[in-house]
Amino acid sequence: MQKESCALFIHQIHNNLEKKNNNKLRKKGITFSQMNVLIALVDIKEKGLTFKELEKKLVLAQSTTAGLISRLEQKGLVEVFGDNSDKRIKYVRITQNGVSYCDDARMEINNTEETLLSALSKDEKKTLFLLLKKVNNTVK
Repeated sequence: MQKESCALFIHQIHNNLEKKNNNKLRKKGITFSQMNVLIALVDIKEKGLTFKELEKKLVLAQSTTAGLISRLEQKGLVEVFGDNSDKRIKYVRITQNGVSYCDDARMEINNTEETLLSALSKDEKKTLFLLLKKVNNTVK
């Protein structure tokens, strides 16, 4: 008999959440991964983040981050600009159109999370969050 695996459950939960969110966000013409970029940028509107800062914040490879930014830029949801003192550094910031997308899509994501956690009590939700945060810090 095979022992149940926490890692497998976490992976399955991730896949199911990503699938549900992608289905909900599809009508807005955006993916869950693209939405995560917008959410990372929405509270840093003016300055933006360097590509490298965004990679680290989202724990993504450079090529993945560049691809996400490129697709979002084509949709007019972010803008890319260079550093005045070092032309090798590129920044990305959310546009007003991106902020609107983010506000709408955040509601969809929050609804999905409410459904995900609906079987848990308030204390169980708090405990789950603390445990997941602890596990996440361990694997960083």
